[in-house]
Amino acid sequence: MTATDNGILVSDKAKNKVLKLMEEAGIANNADYFLRVGVVGGGCSGLSYKLDFDNETKPMDQVFEHNGLKVVTDLKSFLYLVNTELDFSDGLNGKGFYFSNPNASRSCGCGESFAV
Repeated sequence: MTATDNGILVSDKAKNKVLKLMEEAGIANNADYFLRVGVVGGGCSGLSYKLDFDNETKPMDQVFEHNGLKVVTDLKSFLYLVNTELDFSDGLNGKGFYFSNPNASRSCGCGESFAV
């Protein structure tokens, strides 16, 4: 299933960093691999984001393609991630991936966990 509306969005900076990391991992030229985004319990606000590379989809996965990047999430995580944008910052005040999640009622100072 490929979802088209209310997906997970990927900024240009995040896309470029993901592609670079895939290259470093030796999987950049393998079309079977994609970015898996998930939500797990934990963190200072109750829920944390999880990013990983994967090459196997599961029956209830939601599959998106945005900005030329294939992003997959499980159905439970997707309920928390509708219309979320993945971005990347390499500035002085912080370096790494972060999420702009319109579903989060609050997030922690580190930006790695949230609550709904």
